Amino acid sequence: MRYKLVALDMDGTVLNEHKQISEQNADAIRQAVDNGVVVMFSTGRGIQNITAYVEQLELQAPIVAVNGGEVWKAPGMLHSRKALQPDVVKSLYEKAIQEDTWYWAYTPDGLMTKDTWRELPWEEQQWLKFGFYSKEEQKLRGIQSWIEAMGELEVTNSHPTNLELNPKGVSKASGLSEVCALLGIQMSEVVAVGDSMNDYAMIQAAGLGVAMGNAQEELKRIANRVTASNVEHGVAEVLHYVLACNKE
Repeated sequence: MRYKLVALDMDGTVLNEHKQISEQNADAIRQAVDNGVVVMFSTGRGIQNITAYVEQLELQAPIVAVNGGEVWKAPGMLHSRKALQPDVVKSLYEKAIQEDTWYWAYTPDGLMTKDTWRELPWEEQQWLKFGFYSKEEQKLRGIQSWIEAMGELEVTNSHPTNLELNPKGVSKASGLSEVCALLGIQMSEVVAVGDSMNDYAMIQAAGLGVAMGNAQEELKRIANRVTASNVEHGVAEVLHYVLACNKE
């Protein structure tokens, strides 16, 4: 099987604990690109928190941002944007206040957190993603049940202590599907690599789904392969495997 595209999650995957790309991972990414493989980021981050890494690696590939809320054809070239309904975000915000949790949201202008929240007219803003954070597992489970009862949101996480919300049907998998259409390739030709539940859909949909050694157990159970952890250059291991497959 020849793999044409490798989609990498960022935090907990290609980035180490210092939010850096190791030399081993960077070298493997460059080697893959030099051998004709499209290497791209598919992340929960907003584009403002992705760009520096794209520039570091000199990537010209598409980008899936905010868990599929945005698809970029290439750096600086927005292809699509799928926003949450303002009244839904208002309800999520009020729930966060009521439950006394940390919260954040992405807009096209960047990240707003509980500490930096600005009172904006709800309907005048494009809301790309909303998140809750709490170390109280029972509280998070209660919020998740409340959200799922609404029936109009995609519920994932990027860590067991948070919840991330996008419009129903919007995920890293839906974003990668758009990228495949742009590039004229099939999802079977995609390798997806991640560590958290917001990677679940793309790992399940890709031709080869890879969970990091440090991934949440539920993700490891559905992945085709498990690689080394993010501090053991697991991404480099995956890319070396891809290049070996492509030579067969």
